[in-house]
Amino acid sequence: MAAGGWWLKGFIGIVAVIGFGEFVRLIIKATDNIPYRLAAILAATFYIGIAAILLMNMAPFIQIVTVVTVILTDTGAYFTGRALGGPKIAPRISPSKTWSGLFGGMIAAGIWLMIVVGFIGLALRGLASSTDTTPEGKTLLFALAIGAMLAIAAQAGDFLESWLKRKAGVKDSSNLIPGHGGVLDRVDGLLPVAIIVGLLTGWAGV
Repeated sequence: MAAGGWWLKGFIGIVAVIGFGEFVRLIIKATDNIPYRLAAILAATFYIGIAAILLMNMAPFIQIVTVVTVILTDTGAYFTGRALGGPKIAPRISPSKTWSGLFGGMIAAGIWLMIVVGFIGLALRGLASSTDTTPEGKTLLFALAIGAMLAIAAQAGDFLESWLKRKAGVKDSSNLIPGHGGVLDRVDGLLPVAIIVGLLTGWAGV
């Protein structure tokens, strides 16, 4: 593997270790029950560890698509939620999250994956003598559905951390990034998405 690949793996590993440390900190603050703490820390080990390993071993193109999907989910949810407002999903856990924002994130992620699949089809069409490689409508709709599913997963990861922070009585996972909280605050939505994409692409042999 190229040196750049190892550098990237090392960066992902460092982020994972820091995020795990912040996760443990939240767990300790959230409960004094030792068995609960141990069970939660074990779950966090698998959760973050599996996400990091799968992300490390993705093809560079898939890594980019995965990260951009999460970014667009957050962006779509933020602007749609601000523009439309409406009922909250779980105000006790995350007061700013609305159903309109969730749907906005789902649409943004879905359109992004449709664009990706469309460009892949055009690229294959340019390399092949046949025109059969153009994505069919059902393929694009499938990409839209996958994008929407990944957006829901990203929001679920965000809610998980928000719930844990509520239990711990803190605003951010740490103060490591001035003005942005901790590493876990930045990657909470990426963790479940990385797991899903890693498993799907591994199953598909991508």
